[in-house]
Amino acid sequence: MGADPIPWLLEGDDPSVRYFTLSELLGAEPDNPDVVAARRAIMSHGTVPRILAAQAGNGHWEGADYYYAAKYRGTVWQLIILAALGADGADERVRAGCEAILRDAQDTESGGFAVGRAKKAGGGLHSSVIPCLTGNLVWSLIRLGMRDDPRVQRGIEWITTCQRFDDSVGEAPTGWPYDRWEMCWGRHTCHMGAVKALKALAAIPPERALARGRAHARPRRRVHASPSRPQTQSRSRAGLQAGLAAASDR
Repeated sequence: MGADPIPWLLEGDDPSVRYFTLSELLGAEPDNPDVVAARRAIMSHGTVPRILAAQAGNGHWEGADYYYAAKYRGTVWQLIILAALGADGADERVRAGCEAILRDAQDTESGGFAVGRAKKAGGGLHSSVIPCLTGNLVWSLIRLGMRDDPRVQRGIEWITTCQRFDDSVGEAPTGWPYDRWEMCWGRHTCHMGAVKALKALAAIPPERALARGRAHARPRRRVHASPSRPQTQSRSRAGLQAGLAAASDR
């Protein structure tokens, strides 16, 4: 107890653990030779290459129609794991997976991500967009190097426009997407959807969000939050809205 865990983390045989220890715990720069070597090892040893070896030719795992339903083997879940393990988004196989999910899961009308594919029109079903999936995929795509892609920006815009953060006090919003999924948009906001939305926004570099936030001191987005604890809520809500507005403008 009390011993420094860093040597143990660096000496292990998991390249992802080594990479994140160097880059996030020790703050090593991306061009540090040890960081570069660990990132390369992620793509050649361990879990990441095994996942990529199972990928189909169309960029999907388990087929285009089962990208979400095939838990936890479908494309959605593989991208989340690849992002969490630090896979290189520039790798053509990783990028093919990203393109497959953007092509088949993103609602072309709203920018959110859906659990079902619109087989005739293409993209995700407008009626099947859900918040937890949108947050998960926006986070994954940002981590895999696609933050500035216009389609990912649309996903961020969906979060800043539609995501709720209330606890059932007060009148809940109505209309699309709130009238479709009771488990997502009932009287209580789904905690999984809220947490994954915040996780996605937190993946945006702080310096960018803060720089944009100063230019948008007046919130532009409607964030649904509880009116309980008025003084505390008013300050936290304003700060959250400023951050969401900043993210939406990236």
